[in-house]
Amino acid sequence: MSHDDLYAPQSPYDTGLKGLCPRCGQGHLFKGFINIAPKCDVCEMEFDFADAGDGPAVFVILIAGFIVLGAALYVEIKYEPPMWVHMAIFLPMVPRPMMPSRLCDTLGGSGSAVRHTPARVALSSGRMRRCAAISR
Repeated sequence: MSHDDLYAPQSPYDTGLKGLCPRCGQGHLFKGFINIAPKCDVCEMEFDFADAGDGPAVFVILIAGFIVLGAALYVEIKYEPPMWVHMAIFLPMVPRPMMPSRLCDTLGGSGSAVRHTPARVALSSGRMRRCAAISR
């Protein structure tokens, strides 16, 4: 007898939209906004099979970027404010993964898995120093 036989079948639509465990329908599937929990709190089902990789973060960035860009274009066309007004209004709306410290990590800053060839280090040495200063 498997663990699935101990629980009544759950609707994938209900459990998915509510963020609940697909087996028991009671435990939480997420431990944060887009992070999947390692296992269910109630039935202890492991969620290793549901690793989405970077998919959820990409969708959040695309949706938030679309909203911020649309709002910025609307304000530019309607009011034509100076650039500092755009920065004051819309920079706080940029999602955290787009902020400079994270961007620097993807460009080869601290803790990055990017391979450093001599040409890459020579081209980006100034950028990497700035990244190290920002990420502290």
